[in-house]
Amino acid sequence: MTDRTDRMYEERHVEAEDGIRLYCRDYPHPSARVPVLCLPGLTRNSRDFSSLAALISETRRVICPDLRGRGRSGHDPDWRNYHPAQYAADLWQLLDALDIDEAVVIGTSLGGWMAMLLNHQQSGRIAAAVMNDIGPEADADGIARVTATAGLLDVVDSMAEAIEQAKSVYSIAFPDWNDDQWRFYTETTYRQLEDGRFDLNFDRNIGHAAREGVSGLDVDPWAMFDALADVPTLLVHGVLSDILTEPIIDRMRERKPDLQIAPVSNRGHAPLLDEQEAVDAIATFLETL
Repeated sequence: MTDRTDRMYEERHVEAEDGIRLYCRDYPHPSARVPVLCLPGLTRNSRDFSSLAALISETRRVICPDLRGRGRSGHDPDWRNYHPAQYAADLWQLLDALDIDEAVVIGTSLGGWMAMLLNHQQSGRIAAAVMNDIGPEADADGIARVTATAGLLDVVDSMAEAIEQAKSVYSIAFPDWNDDQWRFYTETTYRQLEDGRFDLNFDRNIGHAAREGVSGLDVDPWAMFDALADVPTLLVHGVLSDILTEPIIDRMRERKPDLQIAPVSNRGHAPLLDEQEAVDAIATFLETL
């Protein structure tokens, strides 16, 4: 199948240990280079990486999963399972099922946080990390803004209404997008119901779990970041971000002096990684591995 580009991918399904069916896109490549695992943000899905995955898959294999409750992966009947510890268990199950012993993780927001967690859990299996607009901590005001609407937007009657709703929430991050960009983003954010209306393309309970602070972990996020000491790491930063602020970046740089930083102009939280600045930085980073 293809999406947004003419680069082909295979659709795969893997069962988590508790039976939840997990979906991923597998962009194959015969290269012996370490594969790339693309992990989306809190309420996002695999389609966010369609452009970037197509480019990277010209030289190496790329895996783009939908975390449980998102996109085409199964919803969990217990909202308390929507937390990083469970996502990590799911991802190890996925990687093992696909016979991937080592991966480069490109993670947006929650996905970048997962890169730290995966490396902390199984040192040596994460060859490198690209953290997209996220660090070991986040600005409290930004988190409050994101969680205030997660899973709470109304079902709408048309794609046009969905686009306007998406603009009302996300234009703070993408102030210069044109109509085509908003349409693509909205198509990845919403799904059409049987009655023709449009709803969010994820389990609304994910927002509830985030507001309740469910994590499933008892580990210091800065300790997870420190575990990246010997792992090549690129930090992509939306310069308008209210999640990843300059003081946080400064603390990250102090603790990891070799941290590479790629600012993306006119973007908030989080760059979609189809911006030329982000694409060039990631391509250069991957070539140095």
